Amino acid sequence: MVDSRPSVSSVSGAASAASVSGASSFTDAHRTHGTHSTPHAPATPLARTRRARRINRLLADEYPDAHCELDFTTPLELIVATVLSAQCTDKRVNKVTPALFAEFPDAACYAGANREHLEELIRPTGFFRNKAANLIGLGAALCDLHGGEVPGTMAELVALPGVGRKTANVVLGNAFGVPGFPVDTHVGRLVRRLGLTTETDAVVVEREITAMVEKKEWTMFSHRLIFHGRQVCSSRAPKCNVCVLATLCPSRAASEQERVK
Repeated sequence: MVDSRPSVSSVSGAASAASVSGASSFTDAHRTHGTHSTPHAPATPLARTRRARRINRLLADEYPDAHCELDFTTPLELIVATVLSAQCTDKRVNKVTPALFAEFPDAACYAGANREHLEELIRPTGFFRNKAANLIGLGAALCDLHGGEVPGTMAELVALPGVGRKTANVVLGNAFGVPGFPVDTHVGRLVRRLGLTTETDAVVVEREITAMVEKKEWTMFSHRLIFHGRQVCSSRAPKCNVCVLATLCPSRAASEQERVK
């Protein structure tokens, strides 16, 4: 377990990673609130850390049942479902996976799959040709390198076909209980709107946010942000009037100032 209070050096390091280019991206993301004003993030790394932890506490109260919404029973099912979830909703993936999991119960089945048949099974998830190729490669790699089992470390996971840090963090946090902070479109949008970062690169966002929040909270903080992004802080029509984070959100404050002008 890491110390719940990040050191000054770790917080400062996270802050220094924010680039000038990220500022313009934050402005673009903020325009979904109906304003072209650039919201002001907390001025210091310590202030951002305090805000992040308060946000996490508020969201924990708001979403006590936050969880991974992909249906799975094994690490293999989760990694497959997460690969399919790229550019696709969890609900749509969950409609596809029951038949898929029944026909492909282990890594060897994916490795030996008929590509055209697999493509048809996963077609509703989009980008089905690339995803089918990744699943076949994933199955082969698991059989060749890991005895058909899904490995439980970041380094081993990201070396697999079709698996990046987001997928690896999902698998680590939800299949193995290893803290991870997946950064999807909802997470990225919210942490920028809330003034915790100006970065758009998911790897940098992950590094900055995990420096602010206790390690044991990483997985759940991501789930809570995703729940809030889906239910309240949507991309085009955020429900600021019912948002539990409204008083902490610089994007809402900037929007209100713009309306007053």
